[in-house]
Amino acid sequence: MRHFLSIADLSRSDIETLLNMASTLKAELNDALEQGQRQRPLLDGKTLAMVFEKPSLRTRCAFEAGMFQLGGHAINLGVNDVGRLGERESISDVARNLSRWCQIIQARVFEHESLLQLAQWATVPIVNGLSDYEHPTQAFADYLTIREQRGSLEGLHLAWIGDCFNVSNSLMLMACALDHRMTIAAPEGYDPSDRIWAQCEKINPSARDLVQIVRNPIEAVRYADVLYTDIWVSMGKEHETAKRESDFAGYQINQELLAKAPAHAFVLHDMPAKRGKEITSDVMDGPRARVFDQAENRMHTIKAVLCWCLEVNV
Repeated sequence: MRHFLSIADLSRSDIETLLNMASTLKAELNDALEQGQRQRPLLDGKTLAMVFEKPSLRTRCAFEAGMFQLGGHAINLGVNDVGRLGERESISDVARNLSRWCQIIQARVFEHESLLQLAQWATVPIVNGLSDYEHPTQAFADYLTIREQRGSLEGLHLAWIGDCFNVSNSLMLMACALDHRMTIAAPEGYDPSDRIWAQCEKINPSARDLVQIVRNPIEAVRYADVLYTDIWVSMGKEHETAKRESDFAGYQINQELLAKAPAHAFVLHDMPAKRGKEITSDVMDGPRARVFDQAENRMHTIKAVLCWCLEVNV
């Protein structure tokens, strides 16, 4: 049984396979739509349970639309249906119930431990739709977008500007798995955790050479191929809003910072975005942003993950 919980669980071969599957499924869908046809129903008769402890736009739509396009069915289970995992009923009971009705479960949770418990008790694959520790489906959409724009991931230098949290954790793991550079610009107190560094070093002994931490965003973007940022105040950290906005005030991706990057560099943001905070609207809507390609690719890479977990040949 294949769970999809963390980039750390995947080999380089797994990552490349998933990206290739996503590219194939994307091209196939576009061809089918041009011909007025449907994509192959690779997941015909399969049902996906989608457990959401947090609000979602891209994750829910990407999973639900992807499941429909592949001939399957998705059931949305929000806070009014399951509550917070472990409170209304035990995680083990949720996992064992859903396993009797559905062939795969996606969960978007506050605590990563909830995913690990679901995987412990479920008899079907569990997919991490986001946790406080990682966001692996987002990272795959990011890397598919980067590969499409650059033609290759070889020699990639990714600059992360802002808070080190779940998305940056998954990107760090990807950088170490694929052996490319990543520079993180963050204020003191917002560096990657010891836990993520330990996982990175387990994947690649050269992790601390590949992933560099700097304080000056200009230093981070000077040789970067991709500039990436995320909101400064993630869900669950709203009580820190004032402090975070003050601490991150100099870490905005704007035209001035973008001008310090190479001319070929482009901008990513996983959204939702707080325009005027971590990124300006003129950058996000400008010609060097690829944020909506990135959002579309959530669906294509999620379809690959679903097929991979269910061991369906693409």
